[in-house]
Amino acid sequence: MEIRYHGHSCVQLSHEGHSLIIDPFISGNPLAATKPEDIKVEHILLTHAHPDHILDTVPIAKNNDATVVATFELATYMSWQGAKTFAMNIGGRTSLGYAEIEMIQAFHSSGIVLEEEKKIIYGGMPGGFIIRWNGLTLLHSGDTSLFSDMKLIGERNQIDVAFLPIGDVFTMGPQDAALAAEWLKAKTVVPLHFNTFPPIRQNAQAFADSLTSKGITGKALRPGEVWTLS
Repeated sequence: MEIRYHGHSCVQLSHEGHSLIIDPFISGNPLAATKPEDIKVEHILLTHAHPDHILDTVPIAKNNDATVVATFELATYMSWQGAKTFAMNIGGRTSLGYAEIEMIQAFHSSGIVLEEEKKIIYGGMPGGFIIRWNGLTLLHSGDTSLFSDMKLIGERNQIDVAFLPIGDVFTMGPQDAALAAEWLKAKTVVPLHFNTFPPIRQNAQAFADSLTSKGITGKALRPGEVWTLS
């Protein structure tokens, strides 16, 4: 499986001609190494409605005739923007045809801010995804704080790779993310949601290195970097 990190919380997974992307925030990310029009995917998974996770969803969806998978409220909003959508919610599972996905809880907020109208549209509950594909189990937590049910998620799943935020301020920071990695019993952890903006500057490599003492492999990726997982 090919894992491509596009920066911030945006991860693209590809295998045997199939591809999905999670939380596409590319055109607004000064650290991004690609362009939205270069993305080729079948599905777009959204963890929540904040702009730094959904910004490029509609153009990517339209360019690829891709299906947007999100909570009912966020999927409805995306359908109003002309995207093809599939709505689900926390605890639900579905098949993409080439992969099985499950939406899990996250502790965060979720809303679409309309600056000119000074309105906020409720985006449904925030979440994350467990993706089972080609014998691998991957977890993208979305934006979240540390919460005790991560232990339960770890007990019920054999997680090969967990993508976790480390930026602090808006999500859990490195210390809590390290504990989350331990509770999830992930074999490998890839840090997300750092360095895009000044308030969330972190040393991702130092975080990755710190996991060694817990028996966990840390993998800090640069925007545009591709990691092949077998």
